[in-house]
Amino acid sequence: MNYHTYTDGPLGRMLLTSDGLALTGLYFLGQKYQAMPAENCVEEPWAEPFAQVRAELAGYFAGARQRFDVALAPEGTPFQRSVWRALAAIPFAGTLSYLALARLLDAPRSVRAVGAAVGRNPISVIIPCHRVIGSDGSLTGYAGGLERKRKLLALEAVQEPLLQHPIPQTPLGTEHAEYRA
Repeated sequence: MNYHTYTDGPLGRMLLTSDGLALTGLYFLGQKYQAMPAENCVEEPWAEPFAQVRAELAGYFAGARQRFDVALAPEGTPFQRSVWRALAAIPFAGTLSYLALARLLDAPRSVRAVGAAVGRNPISVIIPCHRVIGSDGSLTGYAGGLERKRKLLALEAVQEPLLQHPIPQTPLGTEHAEYRA
């Protein structure tokens, strides 16, 4: 069974989706590529893991949490999931350029494909696509809007770009692996 609910936060209303075990989506309402709940998706505010997601987001936005522990299961192609795993390895208050991300994935000629996968990240904030910036340090592209990206980076007090991060070995997919961002 698939579930959805909504929650409000300091950057606006968000849609949460779940398969009953793990978070499958977290979208700002109105963001680019926002998914709509499927017809067979039941609105259930207390389905797993929505209470945990709300609590962890509240801690993050209050400045009391730097990582998330909720189980994640975003759906995407193997390439997209590899990009999302790499995003999750960018530490709190760190940034990485699209080019550096492509190099980490051993795909330096695929910067546009990497950028497209970053833009299709289905779990905003928790899989921190807001930490990806232009090679010149500029804020570029964010499905939730550049103003939200700016605010998320300010919340984390990002100072210097960090250009190398290990890619986590934990598989991301239907296994509902604990996946730490």
